[in-house]
Amino acid sequence: MTGKATEAYSRSDVVRILGIGSSQLKRWERQGLYDPLTSFEFTNLRELRNLKRLYARVPRHRRGERVEGLLRDIRKRMGVSRPLLDVNYVWDAPGVVVQDSAGRWVQPETLQLVFSFGPLPPVRAKAVSIPPRPVDDQQIRRAEECFQRGLALEEGGGSPEEAEKAYRAAVEYNPHAAGAWVNLGTLRFRDGELEAAEEYYRRALTISHDYALAHFNLANICEETGRLREGLTHYEEAILIHPSYADAHYNLALVSERIGEPMRAVKHWQTYLRLDPHSPWSGIAKQQLNSLLQVKLGGAKRP
Repeated sequence: MTGKATEAYSRSDVVRILGIGSSQLKRWERQGLYDPLTSFEFTNLRELRNLKRLYARVPRHRRGERVEGLLRDIRKRMGVSRPLLDVNYVWDAPGVVVQDSAGRWVQPETLQLVFSFGPLPPVRAKAVSIPPRPVDDQQIRRAEECFQRGLALEEGGGSPEEAEKAYRAAVEYNPHAAGAWVNLGTLRFRDGELEAAEEYYRRALTISHDYALAHFNLANICEETGRLREGLTHYEEAILIHPSYADAHYNLALVSERIGEPMRAVKHWQTYLRLDPHSPWSGIAKQQLNSLLQVKLGGAKRP
């Protein structure tokens, strides 16, 4: 790919784009997980995005030390100079599994090959079913009250545990409350419990297949776990339901690039910029689009 992004991002840009606090960025720097910078390039944003995802997957106890050890193992044992940029990560039951330059899945701590992973390693979601019991109007009203209480707790900085209780009460009153299932899934996703999150998102889609947010969130999990084609399908479903879903176009463009479909990526970068031209991510979208167009117009070969 020709062309190189030259736009610089400030620290305030980074925390806004990545959705992290400035204290979190400083903590990563103090822990030695990332070198302190005053100006960031697009590659730095990609590294920090991967660090954010990886940090969220590691158990809370001594989290900084565990992430530092993992990155050290990838550098020294696997010979990867930029472990947050040059490897693909998958979260497996025993820990983190990464893909080396030969395309093999490896546990970085031991260099043991993981043969159970195929080209797109699966996360098995449990079969779900919706309880058939009838729900009356009073139960629906109570479920909605619980759901709104959960939203208020999340938006007002309440504890995730209390929000989860509210959402669980909502689905107890009304098992068909798809929004509550989605929000339960998001709470699990934030805790790194991808299998549980996927189960809740699929349950919401069983209730309402035309639920764009559930498709989008499920696509995120597919992307996180290496199932790029499946993720692409759910991003497309979200866009079919909600054609102006800017974030879905953005993610679909990224996934299209990763699977080697640049023209599909161009289409969705263009749509994203038309829908959300002033967002913090628009600069990145323009860079990616310009790079792809330079390849197309310049006739350069893709690697």
